[in-house]
Amino acid sequence: MDKVRIEHLETRAIIGVYEFEHEAPQPLIIDLELETDFTRAFGSDDLNDALDYDAISQAVSAFCEESRYALLEALAGGIIKLVQVNFNVDRVGVLIRKPEALKGAVASVWCERTKDEMRQL
Repeated sequence: MDKVRIEHLETRAIIGVYEFEHEAPQPLIIDLELETDFTRAFGSDDLNDALDYDAISQAVSAFCEESRYALLEALAGGIIKLVQVNFNVDRVGVLIRKPEALKGAVASVWCERTKDEMRQL
């Protein structure tokens, strides 16, 4: 399986379990790892046979900015579903960093699912 990585996508979201976290969007840094088959793209050299990194980045960023989650894990699940529904991706891995969540450290969550695993939820 072939992979695309989008790293250090900077966005913002209202996210957190504490009331003060709901007052303003917080910065998030997102890495995506996307698995699909690029065999057709090898020969065609056509974006329609590959993944549009810009479209995926914009969709994920917009999703985060419009979302309201308490947990990074729930946001990760939403991102995975968004990417699998709208793009030809067999497996999505997402790393979300919340740099202002902890003093002196960066909180992060890594989640990944295939299309089949998401259907079972």
